[in-house]
Amino acid sequence: MSKPFKIAQSVLVVIYTPALEVLLIRRADTQDTEFWQSVTGSKDDEAHSFEETAIREVQEETGIDCAHGTPLHAGLQDWHLENVYDIYARWLHRYAPGTVLNTERVFGLQVPQGTPVTLSPREHTAFQWLPYRQAAEQCFSPSNAEAILLLPRFAAAQGHGVPA
Repeated sequence: MSKPFKIAQSVLVVIYTPALEVLLIRRADTQDTEFWQSVTGSKDDEAHSFEETAIREVQEETGIDCAHGTPLHAGLQDWHLENVYDIYARWLHRYAPGTVLNTERVFGLQVPQGTPVTLSPREHTAFQWLPYRQAAEQCFSPSNAEAILLLPRFAAAQGHGVPA
C-alpha cells in the first residue's frame, strides 16, 4: 500500500519563551547534523485548518500541548504570514507529480520558561533553546530564519514584553 502524497500546505510554528528564546529542533531525516528548524509540518487533510495543523504538529514534534482548552492555547498566535516556496528537490517525491510549490502559514507559540520538550525520535534528534537572533542564524531555512527575526514585533503585538 503506497503512502498518500503530502499536501503542499504547511505550517511553521516559532515556539518561544517570554525572554524570546526560541526552540530549535534538529531533523532526523537529513545527513546534515546542523539542520535546525522550528516546528513544521503539512496538513493531513485539505479540510483541516492551519491552526489545527499547527496544534497537531507542535504536539507530535515536541510533546507540547497547545490544543483548545489547554493553558498554552492562549499563547498560540496566527501571524497571518504565508511563505510560498519551491519544495526542495530531495522531498519532491513526497508530493503529487507536478507539485513544486508549498504554501507555509506562520504561527508563534509563547510557552513558559522551562516548558518540557519531548521529541519524536523518528522526526528529530535534538533540541535547543537559543536567543532569537542566534536561533535565526542556526536555521537551515531562510523563511524560518526570517520568521524568527520577526518575533519581537509579533510578541510585542500580542502584549508580551520584549527584553532589551
